[in-house]
Amino acid sequence: MSNCGALGWVSDEAGYRYQPTHPETGRPWPGIPRILLEAWQDLADYPHPPEACLVNFYGPATQMGLHQDRDEEDFSAPVLSLSLGDTCLFRVGGLRRNDPTRSIRLQSGDALVLGGEARLAFHGVDRVLAGTSTVLPQRGRINLTMRRVTLP
Repeated sequence: MSNCGALGWVSDEAGYRYQPTHPETGRPWPGIPRILLEAWQDLADYPHPPEACLVNFYGPATQMGLHQDRDEEDFSAPVLSLSLGDTCLFRVGGLRRNDPTRSIRLQSGDALVLGGEARLAFHGVDRVLAGTSTVLPQRGRINLTMRRVTLP
């Protein structure tokens, strides 16, 4: 896991949070690349730029349980997810953990926006379908998740 942007998502013994510096080096996160900012502009339908881009690598056996993205200040700002590498089975449900869910295959190059009523939908990764892409030599999946963290 890593980040780029003015704020990065950090997890340690103190909990989960966004912060402007890398927890080990104390240095600012690198800027969000222009091509990702352009994707936000084209897809997010939100007038302010993202402040954080979480970069996650999912190996072939990686999963992520159902959760909501609730650590941002303004839920009117969408979450934009960009997939690279192996296909994953992405599960999305409703606003309650026990609402019905459905699975979607996210392939390399796919974009997914959780916005509007879906902004707080429970979602997760059921599994990565190893070997479905040749984008990453070591196989697996990279997910880039852009978010606006603070109120504009």
